[in-house]
Amino acid sequence: MSAGPSPFVPPAQPGPPEPPAKGLRLAGAVLTVATVLVGLMAGLFFAFDVSVMPGLAAGDEQTYVTAMRAFNKAIDANPLFGMVFLLALVAGVLSAVLEFRGGRRAVALWVGAAAAAYLVVLLITFTVNIPLNNELADAGDVAGMKDFGIVERFKTTWVTTNIVRTLLCTTALAALARALLVHGRTTR
Repeated sequence: MSAGPSPFVPPAQPGPPEPPAKGLRLAGAVLTVATVLVGLMAGLFFAFDVSVMPGLAAGDEQTYVTAMRAFNKAIDANPLFGMVFLLALVAGVLSAVLEFRGGRRAVALWVGAAAAAYLVVLLITFTVNIPLNNELADAGDVAGMKDFGIVERFKTTWVTTNIVRTLLCTTALAALARALLVHGRTTR
């Protein structure tokens, strides 16, 4: 006879799943916040690409200047925009650190890639788009403007770099979505 388990003793049943560790939940929450914030920024840049800038380009130069100044002023004066714009990077970096410290290297790699892409978005914004916005704001009264060269720089440089920002944010969003998927697998 074999010395197997006694037929009278039921096999051990697995207990209820243990709740995820606090660190895992925090990392997941921060990753989710980073994903939402980057998604909001990707959507904003995309909206400018497909509607705002083509719509402005269809009008006259004075309308272009007046409208862009109004958009820039509204964005600059909105603290919610500023929070989303900057916290997207902060949440991404924090998420990468939490995932790395939690031993989830694959998740940390995806989040790190997203944070790097978003950092490039910030660099482009601060070195190209904001200086052009400031030049437009400082160009004087639109009714008295004779030189509308700034409009051509917007139609070429500003629009092109905004498309790049959209692509980078979309890439970051895709990486964060992948990170969420991989992170979710660690909680099963």
